[in-house]
Amino acid sequence: MSKLTLCLVGLMLVTSIQVGAQTKAILTIEPEGSTIISRHIYGHFAEHLGRSIYDGFWIDKDLPVKKQGRIRLDIVEALKKIRIPNLRWPGGCFADEYHWRDGIGPAKNRPKMVNTNWGGVIEDNSFGTHEFLELCKLLNCEPYISANVGSGTPDEMSKWVEYLNFDGLSPMTELRKKNGNAQPYHVSFWGVGNESWGCGGNMTAEYYSNEYRRYATFAKDYGSAKLKKIAAGASDFDYHWTETLMKNVGNRMWGLSLHYYTIPTGNWGKKGSATGFSEQEYFNTMERALRMDELITKHSAIMDRYDPKKNVALVVDEWGIWTDVEEGTNPGFLYQQNSLRDALIAASTLNIFHKHADRVKMANLAQTVNVLQALILTDKEKMLLTPTYYVFDMYKVHHDAKLLPIKFITPDYQLNGRKIPAINVSASKDVNGVVHISLVNLDAGNEISVTADLGDLKWNSVAGEILTSANVTDVNTFERPYQIQLSKFDQANKDGNRLNVKLPPHSIVTLTLN
Repeated sequence: MSKLTLCLVGLMLVTSIQVGAQTKAILTIEPEGSTIISRHIYGHFAEHLGRSIYDGFWIDKDLPVKKQGRIRLDIVEALKKIRIPNLRWPGGCFADEYHWRDGIGPAKNRPKMVNTNWGGVIEDNSFGTHEFLELCKLLNCEPYISANVGSGTPDEMSKWVEYLNFDGLSPMTELRKKNGNAQPYHVSFWGVGNESWGCGGNMTAEYYSNEYRRYATFAKDYGSAKLKKIAAGASDFDYHWTETLMKNVGNRMWGLSLHYYTIPTGNWGKKGSATGFSEQEYFNTMERALRMDELITKHSAIMDRYDPKKNVALVVDEWGIWTDVEEGTNPGFLYQQNSLRDALIAASTLNIFHKHADRVKMANLAQTVNVLQALILTDKEKMLLTPTYYVFDMYKVHHDAKLLPIKFITPDYQLNGRKIPAINVSASKDVNGVVHISLVNLDAGNEISVTADLGDLKWNSVAGEILTSANVTDVNTFERPYQIQLSKFDQANKDGNRLNVKLPPHSIVTLTLN
């Protein structure tokens, strides 16, 4: 039985590497797989929060950048390059105070509102349903709309679905046509509330599960738009919430969400700096980020008991690193810089999602522009791509590819008596039969060597990309926007049918076998 075996694996060799040299990894990759890595794992999130929408996607008409209406097109082009598959909107906590009818019709007639969750700023509702769907059209991505359960009604959600998806004669379709869209939008992804255990209503799991059933009953399928209803799931380690939803809702939902943020200090009151951190703080952060694997494993085990055929998707629709805001910015705007550390978190998390691709069918990084672990930062007409953006660029080769199962032994990254795995990895085969391998070295100080015997695989050459920098604290700034970016990787070479790879410290590498 042929395998792509990274390193010649014999018992004596395995033992010597485990006990002796700490800078070598052994990987065994199956040449075929059946699980598909859904492209929707690579989704993103745009909440009415800080400068995400206003002064992000939706800009002043006088700003001297290319735009369509008020949609900023350099952002659109950057996101199209990484093939963004879906975009979640309008929240987040904001979703459960948002009433969609306030955001349709002539902009001058739309009522203003207070954003009570994020800074108490005044929203003018100039960016509403039609503007969001125009943005999704420009991005060539699917919309994912979060409906208001916390302060809304089942009728409000059902009318929103009808407004967007019905192609017959009704008051809602007539209203949509009046607002400029004769054809329905066919929106399939619908969140039924958000964080209903907290800002979405402070509900118990038992109460929310009944509310979900009520709301979902009145949200109808119209035409070709078969609704994929996503229930508001657990925060972090709340396994009781998942148990309750699976027991009381079950297959009435397409997906069940999970939210998990990496807090560097573990303290929500003082989360830690986005840029000024020690190696110990870096280690602690990576240790917390890797707990995503434990979370998905345990929530999935509960789901498996009620849904052994895995019909219900686990949807990690909020994830990423959350640090203290940048000095001098509005604390309610959640604006933080983005370092190489954040890129390493992103790549490691995506590798974890790949590992669980039989259950994790969708995920949304928080957030896309100017908020939390953003892909893009703006300052008036200036725009920069963060290190996290480049991870999504190099990992797009895995979209809708077949997961190749992996077994591997990795050295540990050790610091002050604690340890985490130094290496994490995933591999896939695309529709053309091309194998891609993504490797992450979390060790802040050590190069890791990988030797690969690829068995019967026919390949002639290897090409690669790398994302790294001198320090894990390095960032891109408006003065130096390209300090961290993808570059050609030349530390992988063919030796007969053996592949030798040297992974620099704190680096991300994607290899393509040609």
